[in-house]
Amino acid sequence: MRALARKGKSAVGRLYRGYNRRKARTAPPPSTRRIRILLLHAHGMGGTIRTVFNLASYLADRHEVEIVSVLREAEQPFFPIDPRVKFRFLDDRLEPSRDPVRAMLSKLPSRLIPKEESAYHRFTLWTDLKLARFIRSVDGGVLMATRPGLNLAVAQLAPPGVITIGQEHVALATQPEPVQELIKWRYRRLDALVTLTKADLNDYRETLAKQPRKLVRIPNAVPPMSGEVSKLDAKVAVAVGRMTRIKGFHRLISAWETVAQAHPDWTLRIFGAGPQEENLARQIAEAGLEGKVELPGPTTDIGAELEKASIYVMSSRHEGFPMTILEAMAKGLAIVSFNSPHGPKEMIKNGVDGLLVKPRTNANLAAAIIRVIEDEQLRRDLGAGALETARKYDLPVIGQKWDKLLADLLARREARYRKQTAAKQPAEPATT
Repeated sequence: MRALARKGKSAVGRLYRGYNRRKARTAPPPSTRRIRILLLHAHGMGGTIRTVFNLASYLADRHEVEIVSVLREAEQPFFPIDPRVKFRFLDDRLEPSRDPVRAMLSKLPSRLIPKEESAYHRFTLWTDLKLARFIRSVDGGVLMATRPGLNLAVAQLAPPGVITIGQEHVALATQPEPVQELIKWRYRRLDALVTLTKADLNDYRETLAKQPRKLVRIPNAVPPMSGEVSKLDAKVAVAVGRMTRIKGFHRLISAWETVAQAHPDWTLRIFGAGPQEENLARQIAEAGLEGKVELPGPTTDIGAELEKASIYVMSSRHEGFPMTILEAMAKGLAIVSFNSPHGPKEMIKNGVDGLLVKPRTNANLAAAIIRVIEDEQLRRDLGAGALETARKYDLPVIGQKWDKLLADLLARREARYRKQTAAKQPAEPATT
């Protein structure tokens, strides 16, 4: 039976490869005019969503851009949307359906997304069907994916005439081993893989058995924000993020017990929501920090909240390339962050535009915050350094890197297309 199953699988693979070869012969000329970006949930509130919206807005100046969201679970987007960017939802879970096939497949687990992928529980056999149909229907242009599961699906299923780009927002080292193994072999089919940090770029170079045609680092850009630069005179520290264990807010609250004893007139505000919210509220109450640590919930106007603060604190165990640090830098806040091996370590120059603290050391985090509170000149120097660093991540600066990548990929594809087209031409008859 196993031998028969292997033969069947091999036959399907041969049919699929043959179909792709036939499709390649009739594929339209390569183009970057249309760009489609795959997201898990465009109406969510994560950092990846914010950065994708930012990039889509920039690309819409010269391209037709569509964001394709696998899920729709909220009526309205959390972040503002550029009206030039089109949207499509593959599995609209707000829309009632009497389709028995959809109802049945929606109860079955995904077979397309690896079980170890962190968002696996959000996918079903129905989303597999909708996602696979969409990817196979793309008839040209650029298809970009934004997380491992989607990158793997695009690498596996995208038609040969499509320029494919994988974006990684989380460090390779944090991915489960089975996902890394799939990445190692399947990412080579992508036209390009884009990482956010130099450290992650090096990790991919060492890990991939065969690299994509282009492996590059393009960091996120500072998104547009309301308000002005902080005056650094408010006795407020801010943290922002989804309330999960990985964000380390429980460590930050523990550290703030020490800060509050030394400076009871300072307030910590942690913006966000998530599964750890109740636990964090309980921790605040048990530590007697009511009024000193606030959980205001998520905010759609992060610029206004940063403007009203003087210090930004990053307490995550690890980060890819945290947008919130960029946003805080652009507002001129003094940054205090755990020295995570990828994002913060590359973004912050210790003592110049922020302070880096040994990871998972609550006492050191508290000491660094107190140091910034008590040394106003240091606070202002760090804020000035942060403003200078943020300019390197202005949207026009980062956007030019995307322009270059797209131009390079198009040139490569055009060269291959001309070669293939020339090979199809009948030979000219010999003249006597």
